[in-house]
Amino acid sequence: MNEGNLTALVPLLVFMGIMVGIGFYVRRAQSQGFARRFVQQYFIGGHDLGGFVLAMTTVATYSSVSSFVGGPGMAWHIGFGWIYMAVVQVTAIFLVLGIFGKRVALLSRRFDAVTVVDIIRERFQSDGLAAMAAFIIVLFFCGTMTAQFVGGAKLFATVTGYDYELGLLLFGLVVVLYTSIGGFRAVAITDTCCAVMMMIGIVLLLYYVLQAGGGYTAIMDSIRTNHPEMMEPFSAGHMPAGLYLTQWILVGICTIALPQSVVRGISYKDTKSLHRAMMIGTVVVGFMNIGINFTGILAHGVLTDSLASYGGVDYIIPKTIVTVVPASLVGLAIIGPLAASVSTISGLLIVASSAVIKDVYLHHKQKCGEEVSGRRLRLLSMAVTAVIGAAVFCIALTPPSLIWIINMFAFGGLETAFFWTLLLGLFWRRANRLGAVLSMGGGTLAYCLTQGLGFKVMGLHQITIGITVSLLFFLLGVYAGKPQEEKVLDVFFPRR
Repeated sequence: MNEGNLTALVPLLVFMGIMVGIGFYVRRAQSQGFARRFVQQYFIGGHDLGGFVLAMTTVATYSSVSSFVGGPGMAWHIGFGWIYMAVVQVTAIFLVLGIFGKRVALLSRRFDAVTVVDIIRERFQSDGLAAMAAFIIVLFFCGTMTAQFVGGAKLFATVTGYDYELGLLLFGLVVVLYTSIGGFRAVAITDTCCAVMMMIGIVLLLYYVLQAGGGYTAIMDSIRTNHPEMMEPFSAGHMPAGLYLTQWILVGICTIALPQSVVRGISYKDTKSLHRAMMIGTVVVGFMNIGINFTGILAHGVLTDSLASYGGVDYIIPKTIVTVVPASLVGLAIIGPLAASVSTISGLLIVASSAVIKDVYLHHKQKCGEEVSGRRLRLLSMAVTAVIGAAVFCIALTPPSLIWIINMFAFGGLETAFFWTLLLGLFWRRANRLGAVLSMGGGTLAYCLTQGLGFKVMGLHQITIGITVSLLFFLLGVYAGKPQEEKVLDVFFPRR
């Protein structure tokens, strides 16, 4: 093992210890009720999250490690065009909670839904569609979680000087442990702690970057002189109009249908909490998104060599932290971006676990008329959460490059599968089973094939192909298939 910076490691160990402690505390505080009560508590926290916690857990799950490492690294490389593109993410929390929050909350209470897949199954009355949705969630979540593990471990290794594998082991054990033990409520509380640490980390890094670069004016004058293209919206061709369009779709509009965000709408306590979460979440994600990307640009006042000399965009922020932050505060500075990593992993892990246990296993048992004891369900839920986490950990042992690309691929797959299925299914009475099946299956397949083949239309990201094909298949199914049963529609669209 490499000789590392123990001073940087200690604050991180303390933070990770607190995360595990929260998991044990929540586990002890949860009631030891029947299987149904356990499912409600473990997977959605019992429908009683307040506005602040709801906002922070949604923000923390949405703000992945790529937002704190790959994103600002690209901002350093491209300039203000990257911020103009990324600023659309500021609306994400407001839109997802505003469009789906109240709708899924009312529906989930109407027929005891615990997951997004539960709602899809009830709306379209199809176990096959539900199973497909669960499979897609687990598949793409594993890709996203791999990116988080890799990004966090790279940051850990670069800043502390310890081995990549040690960082990976540390994150893997901690995240899997507190998520497996505490479930959704532990994830929500730890996410809140992580979001607070992210904001502290941004402020700390911004302060020392400005100090090391001689102040804001000096840094901006240097950029105007040495990199004038960075001041342009299109960055001398590095940010073409097509990239703006596809990124606004990929990280803006379509993120409203990400299942890890939509499921937060099932968990809040009341309408007042929802409205408060929409406001707080928008302010916080705006501060994080603009703040960290702007810090990436200002890092030009510190890192003045070529991109290749630093090892790529994923290493810009780690190198900046090492260069500008005092040794005594490095450990505190890296908690923010590492918190983004662990909070995203835990949020995805609990939803992936619910897809396997609640949406597949428990539904099958209930359909067969078999009872599942609370103890058995509890053990299986924790075991599946741990197994999924361990599988992702093993994949991350051979780290891929450009984690933000992996993250965007997974985002696109989830959005292709769920955007029209949820949007049209919950707000259009004519949406039917065949349309949803064709849309989710055909759209996702088209997206993955075009990604694998590198095929693009007019140079646009494959998300444009995915959601277009998905919409066309949905409309085809609506007009070719049978209308949904009236008794189902009366539940989702009650007549006044």
